[in-house]
Amino acid sequence: MRGAHGSACSLLAALSLLLALHSANADNPYRYYTWKITYGDIYPLGVKQQGILINGQFPGPTIDCVTNDNLIISVYNYLNEPFLLSWNGLQQRRNSWQDGVAGTNCPIMPRRNFTYALQAKDQIGTYFYFPSLGLHKAAGGYGSIKVYSRPQIPVPFPPPAGDYVVLAGDWFKRSQRQLRYFVDGGHNLPFPDGLIINGRGWNGYTFTVEQGKTYRFRISNVGTATSFNFRIQGHLMKLIEVEGSHTVQNTYSSLDVHLGQSYSVLVTANQPAKDYYVVASSRFTSKVLTATAVLHYRNSFTKVYGPPPGGPTTEVEWSLNQARSIRRNLTASGPRPNPQGSYHYGLVKPVKTIILANSAPVINGKQRYAVNGVSYISPDTPLKLADYFNIGGVYSTGSISDRPNWGNAYLATSVIQANYRAYVEIVFQNWEKTVQSWHLDGYSFFVVGMDGGQWTEASRSRYNLRDTVARCTTQVYPSSWTAIYVSLDNVGMWNIRSEEWARQYLGQQLYLKVYTSSTSYRDELPIPKNALLCGRAKGIAPDLCRRLWHTHRHERVTELTVAAQLELSV
Repeated sequence: MRGAHGSACSLLAALSLLLALHSANADNPYRYYTWKITYGDIYPLGVKQQGILINGQFPGPTIDCVTNDNLIISVYNYLNEPFLLSWNGLQQRRNSWQDGVAGTNCPIMPRRNFTYALQAKDQIGTYFYFPSLGLHKAAGGYGSIKVYSRPQIPVPFPPPAGDYVVLAGDWFKRSQRQLRYFVDGGHNLPFPDGLIINGRGWNGYTFTVEQGKTYRFRISNVGTATSFNFRIQGHLMKLIEVEGSHTVQNTYSSLDVHLGQSYSVLVTANQPAKDYYVVASSRFTSKVLTATAVLHYRNSFTKVYGPPPGGPTTEVEWSLNQARSIRRNLTASGPRPNPQGSYHYGLVKPVKTIILANSAPVINGKQRYAVNGVSYISPDTPLKLADYFNIGGVYSTGSISDRPNWGNAYLATSVIQANYRAYVEIVFQNWEKTVQSWHLDGYSFFVVGMDGGQWTEASRSRYNLRDTVARCTTQVYPSSWTAIYVSLDNVGMWNIRSEEWARQYLGQQLYLKVYTSSTSYRDELPIPKNALLCGRAKGIAPDLCRRLWHTHRHERVTELTVAAQLELSV
């Protein structure tokens, strides 16, 4: 009898899930990818190194998709260590199971595979993926994600003649294992050895254009340690999009791009036919690092020569003013036909204010980084699995305050809980002398204000409550604050982290648990059938399925709700 119930459990769940998925996604195309993760020899700065390749490529393949497309990505791990990919900017609506960070997913072990099932639900814009475990990001394994608007949705600029990816960031000649050994010993990362553009060093990559035509450049900072300034010799850039927000189309001669951020600009090839420098140079560093690529006019016979054009170096006020100049295009359509300005974020009063202050304490004789005095440590079981299977002792929502703690810093698995559909204000307070870059998984938030000094309630008088951009990563300048508004409309366990990767690795992160008592598919999708189980969740699912069958077989619930409750354990 038990076996019959188990078979019925599996069959009902599988059939009902197929019906649900077919109903939800029948009109949205599926795109399938198979990726093999391997080590390979790369030469970003002219020195042979072991990099992380995807299908033999560094950077990895570009994902080209359209709003609401389903992305089925089978990842095979041929490294000799655990591996995960995360999707910087994809919101994983109702589906933090696919987020690919240690708090939500068990790692893909060596010689094993995992298939991600993502959807670019109600999104457009420029993002990237990257390896999220350890310091893998310092070895490559990253690539671009382009999400195009659906054909029936108007876009506020003519179709460009080309669509180029610029994956730029700092780079180390040391291997990721050496870097991890260094920080595990209680030290910060050394200064980077250089910058690279699309995996190449000085003049190693070429963008070819035709005179008189306009091109889109999607710029992402995929580095681990530094902001950079981006510019193209002799050419102006028209900003059109920031992490899914169409912007007021201001023109810039150069653009600051902080860790984890992405921008789209239009560049018109309207100069004499020759080659020009494409430049990324480090910002707010004592030594300026520079990488160059080449903008090549197709009919050019003149190579680049001389020094590349200079840019800003340590000027904070310049960068702050530029950041404030970036505004949302209120009349342009986003992923849906309604104008971006139809959501009046500034008229909604937040129900809660969370203040997060970063710090750099020494704990047990080793350098750590912390948020509100808590330096995050990863448990043996992902938080999402512990939450789902009700495994006690993995984390506590009381382990971190929603206000800065100026006492002694300590180690803990820090989680803040907030209610589904709450509208909250988060203030990032930075008392350190370096620029911080903060990212929130699962969401796009409104950057309502940033300024120097201590944030107070009076600071709200300087907020932009009309046309600020919505994005997923924001900078906080030295001895300054940045405030965001976010509508918590996405149930799940979501990582809030520093994009400076050594700081993230050594504790400058936490998780935001967005909670609802509902178990409806409308609020959150069930655990995937192929979910990897580890730690204290390993081996828990089969028994749970049988218990749920007996618990729910007499309840008067819809077939879809039954399927949702049973599917979690199939």
